[in-house]
Amino acid sequence: MCSVSTQTVALIFLVDGLDVFAGEPMNRVEIAFDCLPLRSVTRLDVPLDASPGYRRKCEAIKNAIKNHGSHNTYYLHNAHCNYFLTNDQKVGSLHFKFQGTAFTDGDDSRCISTSLEVSLSSETCDWLTEPIVDWFCLTVEKSVQHEFNRYIEAGDLSRTQERIRKMEQSQDTEGGFLGMYL
Repeated sequence: MCSVSTQTVALIFLVDGLDVFAGEPMNRVEIAFDCLPLRSVTRLDVPLDASPGYRRKCEAIKNAIKNHGSHNTYYLHNAHCNYFLTNDQKVGSLHFKFQGTAFTDGDDSRCISTSLEVSLSSETCDWLTEPIVDWFCLTVEKSVQHEFNRYIEAGDLSRTQERIRKMEQSQDTEGGFLGMYL
C-alpha cells in the first residue's frame, strides 16, 4: 500500500523524468565505481614504499584474487551508492561506500553476483534505524549488480568476447600454462 502511494506521488511530480518544481533530472540512486578486471593483475606484491591506503587496496585486491580467482571477476573500488528518499536535497539521503568483487557469466555479458563490503558513510534521515541500514546494505549489492550490467552493456562487449576467445584458443594450442621452465 505504501509503495502504491509512493509511486502515485512520483507520477504527480515527475514529468519526463524531470522534477516539476526544480526542472532538474531526478535520480533516486547514484552509483559510481572504478573497475579493475582481476585478470589484468600481473603482480601481487605490494611495493615496499606504498602508502598505508595503497597497501590496504593492494591487500584487498590480493584477497579478492585469492578468494574468487581472476577469471570473470572485477574488483570495484573508489565506489559509492547514494539513495535519495525525498524530493528535498537536504533531507532523506543515504550515502554508502563499497568495495569488492563483481562476478560475470562465462561470456562476460552480465553480472551474476557481487561480494561487497558496504558501509553507511553519511545520511540525512532522522527516522533511520539499524534494520533499515542493514536492508539498504543488501540493496546496495543488488543495485550495484544491476548497474554493473549497464556498465557491461555500455562497454565494447564484442572486444571482450574476442579477447576471451583468443585466450582460450592460445591455451588450446599451447596446451595451457604449466609454469616457467616446465
